Amino acid sequence: MTGPGGVSARAVVTGIGVVAPSGIGVDAHWRTVRDGIRRTGPITLFDPASYPTRVAGEVADFDAAAYADNRQLVQTDRWTHLGFAATRLALADAGLPERAPDPYAWAVTLASSSGGNLFGQRELQRLWGGSTRTVGAYQSIAWFYAASVGQLSIHHQFKGPCGVLVAETAGGLDSLAHAVRTVRRGTPVVIAGATECPLSPYALACQLRSGLLSDVADPEAAYRPFDRSAGGYVPAEGGAVFVVEELGHALARGARIYGEVSGWAATHDAAHTGPDTAGDPGQYARAMRLALDRAGVTADEVDVVLPDALGVPRYDRGEAEALRAVFGDRPPPVTTQKPLTGRAHQGGSALDVATALLAFRHDELPASAGPREPAPGCELDFLRTPRQPRNRVALVGARGFDGFNSALVLRGAPPAPRAAGE
Repeated sequence: MTGPGGVSARAVVTGIGVVAPSGIGVDAHWRTVRDGIRRTGPITLFDPASYPTRVAGEVADFDAAAYADNRQLVQTDRWTHLGFAATRLALADAGLPERAPDPYAWAVTLASSSGGNLFGQRELQRLWGGSTRTVGAYQSIAWFYAASVGQLSIHHQFKGPCGVLVAETAGGLDSLAHAVRTVRRGTPVVIAGATECPLSPYALACQLRSGLLSDVADPEAAYRPFDRSAGGYVPAEGGAVFVVEELGHALARGARIYGEVSGWAATHDAAHTGPDTAGDPGQYARAMRLALDRAGVTADEVDVVLPDALGVPRYDRGEAEALRAVFGDRPPPVTTQKPLTGRAHQGGSALDVATALLAFRHDELPASAGPREPAPGCELDFLRTPRQPRNRVALVGARGFDGFNSALVLRGAPPAPRAAGE
């Protein structure tokens, strides 16, 4: 298939919308990861006093009314509000209008781990405490995985092939892979990515059952992937949404291009996640190899890896093992910013993509937010100081509970011109 002007149907990212603990908008997010500013802290969305986990990454100063009208807000969960905001920011960043000029040429594919937790819990509490008449009419849709995609497609008039992916943390990468496939099938503009809001009593209780959450009260020490002191992850809300565009379409309108999604792959362990399991490093490594092969990239061309970084010792060792299986004894530099923001599940892997693309935009690979002291088996080349990319190639990895593995290869566009005096 070819796009406008005979250009082969390659998929590029022309817009990024970030709504996360790291900030609202790409500039705020980049400042956080560049300067290593920790944004996790005590949970404020509800009283966590009765829970062992009391630290999270929340989106500060978020005004949902700035991105959606009251009718939309009362029908939807905070998770969808974050999606409204990230999508509007991505469209503005790409220089595209709020409404699709040709609705059938635009689509949206997002990922979600758990849907509308806050809305769902509130309505279920009403049900158990009163009659069925106390339950709002929008309960049936607001907590559903596809609620954000449905609301966005209606508001922005996306009438192309839309969908939602559910693969826990891996889904943020899977949504971008699906967007590329959709572009190659003839839809020139696809909105992709993920936001999450797993911060409610119900959502936190569900995560606690996994035994993987950190119970450390100090935000500075609560989330330390690959570190000797690692003891679980800190949950977070937010994520990132992207405008994925057919290259010819982007060039025809003079769009700024962040980079290209050039390779992707997903595998599965075919096994449940248990209290003593850590996934299958072999299957995770296979996803990375397949993504690199699809991109036509050799292992020594990769500038940086942005890993899953769960912060649970056995999972961290498994991830390090997978990286060594792919790259040998000297894997490329590794950087993770999840300790700064918390783990936003599918939104977190989307944030990693935003970080990689912005790093290429600014011609600077940000230093890793840890580990301070790598745990045995996790001795990787963690970026201690910022570094200039050489080949402008990044590998992003993600794993979801119950066996999901995904990898994405990004090729960065040339960096933005530096202003005088920089």
